[in-house]
Amino acid sequence: MSAQTNTSPEPKRALSKIEIVGLVVLTLSLVGLFVNPGFIGGIFDAMVNRAKSIVSNVYLMGTLGTAIICSVMTGRILERLGLTDALLRVFMPLAKIIGVNPAVVVPGVYNILGDINAAGRISGPVLKKAKATKDEQKIAVATMVQSQQSFSTFMLGLIALTRAGVWAFPVIIMGLFLPLVLWPWLLSKTIWRNTRATDFKDIPRMTPNTKIMDTIFGGAREGAELMFLLLIPAAAVIFAIIGALDYIGIWKGIETAIGSFLQTVNIEPQTGLLSVLASPTLAMNQLKDMAGVDPRFVVGSFILAASGLPLQVIFGQIPAVWSQASDLSGTEAMGAAVLGLVLRVLTATFMATVITPLLI
Repeated sequence: MSAQTNTSPEPKRALSKIEIVGLVVLTLSLVGLFVNPGFIGGIFDAMVNRAKSIVSNVYLMGTLGTAIICSVMTGRILERLGLTDALLRVFMPLAKIIGVNPAVVVPGVYNILGDINAAGRISGPVLKKAKATKDEQKIAVATMVQSQQSFSTFMLGLIALTRAGVWAFPVIIMGLFLPLVLWPWLLSKTIWRNTRATDFKDIPRMTPNTKIMDTIFGGAREGAELMFLLLIPAAAVIFAIIGALDYIGIWKGIETAIGSFLQTVNIEPQTGLLSVLASPTLAMNQLKDMAGVDPRFVVGSFILAASGLPLQVIFGQIPAVWSQASDLSGTEAMGAAVLGLVLRVLTATFMATVITPLLI
């Protein structure tokens, strides 16, 4: 006898959560096209126009793009001349004196002339080799956030400080270099106390062996890559979103709330908002061209920009890089980065409110 054929219908596949979301989006889109088809087109047009005003007029047609290329090239030349290694020779012994593993300062020092992604990829293995505890690795991440992730931010901020009549030397010493020692010491005594001063004589060598002309042209190429592959896409995304929110009518309220907070802590609101959401380099480029800004706001905005911002770095790049290069999980790395950002805001407020009146 032939086997009996099973003719029962197969059970239907249940809708997944993302399919339900997709159906809701489809329904809302069809309703929108029926009721007000110009609304969807208007949002897209607002997004394009807002992003174009930055991407085209500022990065490509303005001076910012050239400034980024020149500044990254300058940073690579300084690195080739041994500046990063010299800074390590200064700060690693200081870290041992305050009672933490000397390798803790490596990512923060490298980030001054490098970039925050490379700082993680290079420093993570260094910290593991130095047998740094997880607490010390968290301190390293929080300290790294105290340095600017692009040398162009430093160069443009230096111009802004000079034009505002602020003596830049103490601002740089207290705002960029002192936190590399101060915050590891405070964090090791309060939050992350599993630290120890150890001998780590195998100091990593950060000076490349490239020829000088290769360094110059390689730095220029790296600056162009930074601009086209990271800064411009990030700015386009953020300003497109801002354009959409502005078209809907809710951006003004958000901008006012954030601006009020920044103004309260003596950070120039417009450029501070750019540092947080889009690009500290773009923020410093605008700050240097502003006239009549309170010097306190200039210093506050510069200190905030000279950090691991924008937020996409804190919540995206740092967890991704450090979870692969160190003993930290993505959540632990992100938590340390967020704390580092809070400390950076406190530093900016202190420098703007207390120190700046003494420098003008």
